[in-house]
Amino acid sequence: MRKYQDIRSYDIDELRGLMTGLGEKPFKAGQLYEWLHKKQASSYEEMTNLSKALRERLQEEYPLWKMEAVQVQTSRIDGTKKFLFRLRDGYVIESVWMRYQHGNSVCISSQVGCRMGCRFCASTIGGLTRNLEPAEMLEQIYGIRRLTGERISNVVVMGTGEPLDNYENLVRFIRLVSDEKGFGLSQRSVTVSTCGIVPGIYQLAQEHFSITLAISLHAPNDESRKRLMPVANRYTIGEIMEACRVYFKETGRRISFEYSLVAGENDGMSDAKELAELLKGHNCHVNLIPVNPVRERSFVQSDKKVVEKFKNKLEKYGINVTIRREMGRDIDGACGQLRRSYLDNLK
Repeated sequence: MRKYQDIRSYDIDELRGLMTGLGEKPFKAGQLYEWLHKKQASSYEEMTNLSKALRERLQEEYPLWKMEAVQVQTSRIDGTKKFLFRLRDGYVIESVWMRYQHGNSVCISSQVGCRMGCRFCASTIGGLTRNLEPAEMLEQIYGIRRLTGERISNVVVMGTGEPLDNYENLVRFIRLVSDEKGFGLSQRSVTVSTCGIVPGIYQLAQEHFSITLAISLHAPNDESRKRLMPVANRYTIGEIMEACRVYFKETGRRISFEYSLVAGENDGMSDAKELAELLKGHNCHVNLIPVNPVRERSFVQSDKKVVEKFKNKLEKYGINVTIRREMGRDIDGACGQLRRSYLDNLK
């Protein structure tokens, strides 16, 4: 059985082996790779510099799959688009396209569902179904580019799923999406978000990528974090901070800490002070996120004045901090909400 269903998950060396196995010249692999990733062809028929016989054989043995948009929601506020894509086995995943002044950003999923169980997230309701392979991560980007006709400047692996729980496929995806012979996105334009899988952070540090690593922290201490994130029962904040220290030492890349503000849970001035003390001495940036309300959860978004006070408190202690601009608030903005609504309607 093949390791990957989709030929777009293959790297250039594997494609050379494939071409040789088919009795073709190895250089054909480069042509195929360019069609798949630079030109993002959705059918072999488009690959006019490949022989008809080769195209037919590839179609028979390695059929190209085009991601289908089951639903598309467009925000009337800021134009953010949320896509619900159907995979080849019928499962559905979410992706988001956002327009910023610095360019267009796409947020992609790395798994179908999630097993991390974060209390404020809709993605984890129902648990994990399966991992996405690299091609399925890439096709979210390629599919959105086809549908919007817009250039994509940044990719954030922060949708449904825990990327470091799908480590091998994530790393291959990063290599493919940043390959100059393919899509050619700078690694500095790729952000990977994790809830704090400590062994995965150490492992990722050794890849020496120039991506941005974002840690979903959401609390300044273990006790508070355990109430919000079950993963805190496995890995302490102290262990996460040490892994981040090593990550920065190995890569030279500043860590981003995501902090979702939940009213009455983690948004007090004592929380801000404790967070500042925790991050003191780390080369990092804090991204404050007013939590998106989720129907199935009771958490409430912090008041805007509270968010601003929290930010000011961190800045007083010399912490680099911004408040994330809310995008797509009038559509199913929170991670997993659109997918959850779709699945509920099928019942």
